[in-house]
Amino acid sequence: MPDKVLYISVVLLFSIGLFFNMSLSIYIAIIHNTTPYTYLNKQALAIFLGILLMWGLSRLNPDKWFNLIGMVLFMSSFSFMFLMPFLPDFLVKEVGGAKRWIQLGPLSLAPVEFFKVGFVYFLAWSFARRFELSTHLSLWEEIKRFVPYLFVFAVVVVLIAVMQNDLGQVMVLTATLSILILMAGSSARFFMVLIGLGLLMTIFFIITSAHRIERFKSYWLMIQNWIVEFLPNDISKALHVNVEEASFYQIDHSLNAIVNGGWIGTGIGNGTFKLGFLSEVHTDFVLAGIAEESGVFGLFLIVFLFLIVLHRILRIGNRGFNKFYLLFSVGIAMIIATAFLINAYGVSGIIPIKGIAVPFLSYGGSHILATSIAIGMMLMISKRIKG
Repeated sequence: MPDKVLYISVVLLFSIGLFFNMSLSIYIAIIHNTTPYTYLNKQALAIFLGILLMWGLSRLNPDKWFNLIGMVLFMSSFSFMFLMPFLPDFLVKEVGGAKRWIQLGPLSLAPVEFFKVGFVYFLAWSFARRFELSTHLSLWEEIKRFVPYLFVFAVVVVLIAVMQNDLGQVMVLTATLSILILMAGSSARFFMVLIGLGLLMTIFFIITSAHRIERFKSYWLMIQNWIVEFLPNDISKALHVNVEEASFYQIDHSLNAIVNGGWIGTGIGNGTFKLGFLSEVHTDFVLAGIAEESGVFGLFLIVFLFLIVLHRILRIGNRGFNKFYLLFSVGIAMIIATAFLINAYGVSGIIPIKGIAVPFLSYGGSHILATSIAIGMMLMISKRIKG
C-alpha cells in the first residue's frame, strides 16, 4: 500500500502553491499583457499532471519498473543537457543568454530538474552495488575509489554552471552528492575534503561571473557592518562596499514583505510588494509573497508540511531494509530540503539570492513534474517497507 500520508502532504503543498499562485501572479500577468489567470491555468495543468504522475507511479511494481524509470530519467535528461547548446533555436528557449529549456510546442521543460532525480537514482544504484563502509582505506585510496563519480560530476558542473549559468542547481547537487558519498561508506575526512572542494568551486564560479559578483555585493552590503567591526581598520576599509556599488532592491523588498506580513499576514490578495516590487514573486520570491499575505503562521504551516514530507521519505528509506532504497530516499530528501533552505535563506537575506524554485510552491511546470516523479518513485517503493 503506498504511503498515504506522504501523498496527502504533497497534494496539500501543491494546493497551497496553486492557491497563492492565483494571488501572486495576477499583476505579473497584467504586466506581460496576458489574461489575469494565465499563470494560474498553466500551474494548475502542471499540478494536475503531476498528481496523475504520482498516482500512476505509485501503482507500479518497483521490482519491475523502478530501475527502468530511474535509468531512463538519468540517461535522457543528461543527454538533453549535453545536446542543448547544439540544438536549433526553435527547440531551445534562451533566457538571459543561457539555454535552459527545451521547447516542445507550447511546453517548455528544463532538463536539469529531471536530471536531479535521475542523478540521485544513478548514485544510489551505483553506490549500493559497489561500496560498503570501510575504515581501513587511506584518504588517497578513497579519492581513487570515487574519482569516476567526481569526473561525471565535473562534467555536470560544466553543463549546468557554465553552459546554463545556473550555480544554484550545482549547489543542490553538490550537497546531495556529498551526503550520499558519506552514507555510501566514505570517511568523515573524505567528506570534509568534498566540502572544501565545493566551497572552492563556489568561490571560483562567483569571482568569474559579473552578475554573481553583483549578487554577492548586494548580500555583503547587508551584513558587512556586523562583520567588519571585528576586523582591523585597514581590512575593514578594504572590504567595505558602498551603497551605490551594489543593487539590493530585490532582497530589501523581500524583507519588507516578510515584515509587512507580521504574524497573521495582510490577507490573501492584499499583499502590496507583489505589485511590481518583487519581479519574481511567484517563482524565486514566492516565500516572501506567501509570508506577506499569510504571515508567520502561514509559513509555519508550510514548514510543518515540508517536515512531514521529509520524514515520510526518510521513513520509507529506513524501513525498506534495502541500501539502494535508503540512499535514493536520502537523495530525494536532500534535493527537496536543500532547495527549500537555499530559497528561504536567500529571500530572508541570510545567504546570497539564488534562482532556486521552492519545491511544490514556485511557479514552473518542470520542477512540478520532476518533483512529482520523485515522489511517485518514493510511493512506489513505499509498498516494500516492513512495519
